[in-house]
Amino acid sequence: MIKITLKDGSIMEYNKGITVMEVAESISKGLAKNALAAEIDGEVKDLSFKLEKDCSLNLLKFEEEGGRLAYRHTTSHVLAQAVKRLFPNARLAIGPAIENGFYYDFDVDRTFTPEDLEKIENEMKNIIKENHKLERFTLPRDEAIKFMKENNEPYKEELIRDLPEGAEISFYKQGEFVDLCAGPHIPETGKIKAFKLTQVAGAYWRGDEKNKMLQRIYGTSFARQSDLDEYIRRLEEAKKRDHRKLGRELDLFTIMEEGPGFPFFLPKGMVLRNILEDYWRQEHKKAGYQEIKTPIILNEDLWHRSGHWDHYKENMYFTKIDEGNYAIKPMNCPGGMLVYKRRLHSYRDLPQRMAELGLVHRHELSGALHGLMRVRCFTQDDAHTFMLPSQIREEIIKVIDLIDSFYSVFGFKYHVELSTRPENSMGTDEQWEMATNALKEALEQKKMEYKINEGDGAFYGPKIDFHLEDCIGRTWQCGTIQLDFQMPERFDLTYVGDDGEKHRPVMIHRVVFGSIERFIAILTEHYAGAFPVWLAPVQVKILPLVEKHHEYVLALQNQLEQSGIRVETDLRNEKIGYKIREAQLEKVPYMLVIGDKEVENGSVAVRSRKEGDLGVMGINEFLKRIQEEVDKKAN
Repeated sequence: MIKITLKDGSIMEYNKGITVMEVAESISKGLAKNALAAEIDGEVKDLSFKLEKDCSLNLLKFEEEGGRLAYRHTTSHVLAQAVKRLFPNARLAIGPAIENGFYYDFDVDRTFTPEDLEKIENEMKNIIKENHKLERFTLPRDEAIKFMKENNEPYKEELIRDLPEGAEISFYKQGEFVDLCAGPHIPETGKIKAFKLTQVAGAYWRGDEKNKMLQRIYGTSFARQSDLDEYIRRLEEAKKRDHRKLGRELDLFTIMEEGPGFPFFLPKGMVLRNILEDYWRQEHKKAGYQEIKTPIILNEDLWHRSGHWDHYKENMYFTKIDEGNYAIKPMNCPGGMLVYKRRLHSYRDLPQRMAELGLVHRHELSGALHGLMRVRCFTQDDAHTFMLPSQIREEIIKVIDLIDSFYSVFGFKYHVELSTRPENSMGTDEQWEMATNALKEALEQKKMEYKINEGDGAFYGPKIDFHLEDCIGRTWQCGTIQLDFQMPERFDLTYVGDDGEKHRPVMIHRVVFGSIERFIAILTEHYAGAFPVWLAPVQVKILPLVEKHHEYVLALQNQLEQSGIRVETDLRNEKIGYKIREAQLEKVPYMLVIGDKEVENGSVAVRSRKEGDLGVMGINEFLKRIQEEVDKKAN
């Protein structure tokens, strides 16, 4: 007999070799019907998995991440089966579940069209209706390679050859379709209730631009049609909010063919950017940071010392100066190290908080570029804090509080994730354990819930990531706090302790916005281009009815500008209705309509983007209203 500990803590005994599904059926028929996969001692497995020893067992429904991923992974196999039925010569690459759905990559001698996607969807419905069981089996390495070769699947063959010796090679069969796959999967295709193929994109095999470009079909699936409908509605809303579209329409920024991945900020975009940077500077000054600026090009030796040459070289740009090798910085940290190292420090000087709005360059594949979200040059709002080991927890908490205050201003909710040691890391086990525990303790002291991402830390230290939620429920990773024992070691950073001896400081890397460019993209989509008054590039548009009101309008413009308000006038010989519509399309927060009465009384007729017609106000009354909104940073 074996003992199974369930999620509620209860312990049940079963015969060795019982399947997870049989355990589920013994507990409740309803539970067995809704279960999709199972977490066994923390690892997600199929419901057909046989239990051979004592373990903990958590049955997963669609609401749990493991169940959702298995459900969507199986939908990707249904997609691949449908493609193979319709296009038998298509060769399969990979097809994982991802955060909001799934994809599958295909090598096929045609370009998939919207009509093809419709045919594929219909065939997927047939496969679901046929309700094929997903049956797992394994093969020895040589047989697995032979099997893939016989089926003309060179990409699968390559994946098998790259597996380490002795690795278990598993396949899943559903009807006539067989795929190389580690799983897990749901029991049968008929459990898939609602799905939709969303787009086709190009993707290099294994993400390497030297390899062949494949066609990637994206899709999503849900346990209920109503949830799928809501997701599609949100996708449509996201299209309307696309920052690339709004950036063009509102004349904020552009990316030109002369510089793919290198954004141009236009005058109105620069107003928005400067407001964000000014706010950043004010808040960092209050929080005790000193601002620095470091060069964007530094010599090869520095990048060897920092570890970037070994761990990040593929993402860097290089140049030669005076016969020496130099790199354009992909990160600001090494420059910050040199600033700290320029002179001797006492323990009394610490913590030292140095902040930088630093321009960095990173090589991104052309297929990965996406407006301001994924670019090749961007400005990180970096800061580096150098401190005593005894100051770690207090400093991390101060950074958490600073990040929280920023996000609150923009009305963002967020959740946090703690990422632990990756495979290609630097440093000792003891250093990593100390660093990870320090981050955990700070989060727990703040009573913050957090998720652990095993192995997703930076190569030099663990990190806390802040994921913002926008107004249509999407999440964006922006802020991060990284604790680092490695860089101070590699750069031989020291301070003189109260014992008169030299000691090694500990360092925090952190960003709040993440990158100014990406944060502007997120804000643009969050607000759908209708920025709150304090951020709006143009806060007020003055609209005269006829030419004789122009003198009054220009004087009014001057008065508002003297009070710090950003104003434009529309002096064109157009009807007022047309001018109002134009201002609304430009998403200006306030329109001031000027006619004979307003000129005679020294007043303004106010229209609000949010509230519509507010009636006639005195100029000072309107000024007080708008300045209060700006001062409060009202959303």
